[in-house]
Amino acid sequence: MEERKADFTTYSGLEVEPIYGPEGAERPGEFPYTRGPHGSMYRSKLWTMRLFAGFGTAPDTNIRFKELLAAGGSGLSTAYDLPTLMGRDSDDPLCLGEVGKCGVAVDTLADVEDLYRDIDLSKVTTSMTINSPAPILFAMYVVAAEKNGTPRSLLGGTLQNDMFKEYQAQKEYFFPPRPSMRLVTDVVEFCSNEMPRWHPISISGYHIREAGSTAVQELAFTLANGFAYVEAAIARGLSVDEFAPRLSFFFNAHVDFFEEIAKFRAARRIWAHWMRDRYGAKTERAMQLRFHTQTAGVSLTAQQPEINLVRTAIEALAGVLGGTQSLHTNSFDEALALPSEKSSRLALRTQQVIAHETRVANVADPLGGSWYVEALTDETERLAEEVFAYLDELGGGSILEGVFAGIDSGYFMGEIAQASYDLERKLNDGRHIVVGVNDFLEGNDEAAPETLQIGPQFEEKQLARLAEVKRLRDGDAVARSLAEIRRVASEPGINTMPAIIEAVRVYATVGEIMNTFADEFGLYRETPVI
Repeated sequence: MEERKADFTTYSGLEVEPIYGPEGAERPGEFPYTRGPHGSMYRSKLWTMRLFAGFGTAPDTNIRFKELLAAGGSGLSTAYDLPTLMGRDSDDPLCLGEVGKCGVAVDTLADVEDLYRDIDLSKVTTSMTINSPAPILFAMYVVAAEKNGTPRSLLGGTLQNDMFKEYQAQKEYFFPPRPSMRLVTDVVEFCSNEMPRWHPISISGYHIREAGSTAVQELAFTLANGFAYVEAAIARGLSVDEFAPRLSFFFNAHVDFFEEIAKFRAARRIWAHWMRDRYGAKTERAMQLRFHTQTAGVSLTAQQPEINLVRTAIEALAGVLGGTQSLHTNSFDEALALPSEKSSRLALRTQQVIAHETRVANVADPLGGSWYVEALTDETERLAEEVFAYLDELGGGSILEGVFAGIDSGYFMGEIAQASYDLERKLNDGRHIVVGVNDFLEGNDEAAPETLQIGPQFEEKQLARLAEVKRLRDGDAVARSLAEIRRVASEPGINTMPAIIEAVRVYATVGEIMNTFADEFGLYRETPVI
């Protein structure tokens, strides 16, 4: 994003102050950061406008990345296909028909080299929405950048790498929770030592909300997961003031406008108090919660899809007024298919209108002091603290153990399922209206807009690419690298990241590395909750 000229006035020419509030009231940039992590907020720097993109093969997505950057996007966000998210290779029989459909297919380092070809990774931050195989995809990114001359110390971005929410909501797990936590913590430790600009976990409430939770549950479960990761890193011997500034969060922005704003404000306040009072953080950076926001996918409708442009704009505005550091706006056609080039550009333009035309970025926390917003913020915090108290007791004084126990008992899944059921009842009996779904149906019979089609040719190209990489690589080097992964996996005191980096460097596949870890860690099978 190009630097803006400083014009902090209304359209009528009225001068506006950067912050409003009575003398002695909490200010943005002051503990507990309810009003924002920085005093200047968007006056000094706009949020990162990050568009989620990924489809077909890596060269196809590389073209879309360049289109988004040329249209004014200021960060990349990579969407992976289901086989990659599940830690399987494109030639796995279970992946037939799914390759490249919901994101880009990545099997080896060769795909990552193609994915970011001719993009200067020292100047563009990248978000990678990947979890079970996150250390592997991250290693591929590091090696690809280094081969292009960008040292790992200069790489900036975020790895989702949030396994707890997989067991709670998204269900793209591979290993059981405890070995998965080891891999997550290995990445945190690796980044603390070698990659100062990288966020090794994006603790995600987005998928919890998409699974059907309420806003309060999204907030409470996400922050509880964050506390659990903090406890795991402290147990590893890491300093909270060193690793906590590298933790980031990922929240949903739904259509209940003021509730969402209150959720974001409460999140910062809760995190600051817990980091200082429970975990002993001393520095401001360790107490400041920073987050990415994505507008609600589950709010998009296949009926009258153009209305989704309105929903997305309202949700994006809630994210901005709530003080987000990074924002993704969904495309209006995503209830029908992967977004087209045109719909992706419209999604980006939505952010640009908010940033440059509404002037809401001129003032930090403009809704601070609103009786309604402040009351919602306080009540959201109170209800979230009740969840923390329950998990703390469940874990015998440890949130980490409480989250493990909550996964084992089905607590999280049951709470989300009940919330989803309650909403569905309101939709069915008309207490909750969704335009075009259960009321205002005129226009539902109109033809759907033209959408992006992912045909079988994409899968054929990816399978051919993978076969060629396997034919050309050094098979003995791959075998040695996998043997080293098996060795370090069997020794809990060894960080696995160096071995993973060497394996991807010789073009070991995602599936080969995941299956090697599984030989030691086992596979996870969820116990149904009845």
